[in-house]
Amino acid sequence: MPHEDWHTDEFPQYRQAPPWVMEEMIAAERGLAEPILGDPSATRIASSVTEAAERGARIATVGCGTSEHGAMAVAEQLTSALGGRAVVHPRQAFEAMLDPWPGVCLAMSHDGGTAATVAAMESARRAGAAVGLVTAVRDAEAAAAADRVLVTPVRDRSWCHTVGYLSPVLAGAAVAGGLGTTTDPAAAERVLSWSMDARPAIRSVAESLHGVARFLTVGSGADRIAARELALKIEEGVRLPAAARDLETILHGHWVAVDDRTAVILLLTDRRGGGARAARAAQMLEAARAIGARTAALVVPAAAEGLPVDAISAGSADLPEAADLPAPTASLLASAPALQLLTLELVHLAGVNPDLIRREQAPYREAARIAEASFPPHG
Repeated sequence: MPHEDWHTDEFPQYRQAPPWVMEEMIAAERGLAEPILGDPSATRIASSVTEAAERGARIATVGCGTSEHGAMAVAEQLTSALGGRAVVHPRQAFEAMLDPWPGVCLAMSHDGGTAATVAAMESARRAGAAVGLVTAVRDAEAAAAADRVLVTPVRDRSWCHTVGYLSPVLAGAAVAGGLGTTTDPAAAERVLSWSMDARPAIRSVAESLHGVARFLTVGSGADRIAARELALKIEEGVRLPAAARDLETILHGHWVAVDDRTAVILLLTDRRGGGARAARAAQMLEAARAIGARTAALVVPAAAEGLPVDAISAGSADLPEAADLPAPTASLLASAPALQLLTLELVHLAGVNPDLIRREQAPYREAARIAEASFPPHG
């Protein structure tokens, strides 16, 4: 396709047909664990977290979009690693800018230029916080607002971010290692590879879901984060409405808007909870079946024991358990490639290009221009 006037070097490569850049970015996730988990910057960030926890200061992770989900993943792992000494709070960057906390502000910004995230970091610094950053761009604007920076090795070349989500997940595991909960790089690599190897089963699920009008993604524990990221990926890549719900939340009123044009996708990979999550998920699936929704699941078998197979109408894909990793890290690493591959397979079926997140169309470029044109004053 000709190089359009609007298609500057800031955009991802503009392709007419697969393979999409997104697929190449998913493939680039193999081998990502070892360099991130071995980055010494994680230990320095962990020391700031430890110091804040010891003095009772508040600790926040911040981000926008996919990076906000990355911030949630980091908070989940750090809270677990702190073992009750402190709670790490994930915050949306704009809200953190408006109400900065002293203590620690650890930001996720894959390209390092998101205005709300930079503003949140600057506000936190003025409030007296130690500020950290996880980014793929060493000389990014956000780096100037940080005391400590962890630079991840692969920059996502698609705007339907995949590496941009997995990188902060791994960075969170690296920082958690500095708090005493170590993630073995080889074990992490195995989980990622095994999850990617589930692609044939994931493709079958996608084929069974193709043709629905909207998606609901459902999770509990660490899977709440994966459910949010899957909903965003579906909207960005497949261009269909999607919403994420906590497992318990979906059972309290939201069924009213669900019908046989809805796909309900369960993520159940968090082994914590002693079977309570699987039991409640079984009820959720039965309720969805009663309504006539199409149901699917991405599961770790040990976490999903007792799920009614006949209630999963669109099929399921089994993901690796990784009992040798910390529970939240194992869950997040198992689900990340799987949710990305499910999106990619749905993209192929929809026949759309995920990489530009629809900005090859003028109205969507204009919407982005409006959003990015200026940012409210802060301070």
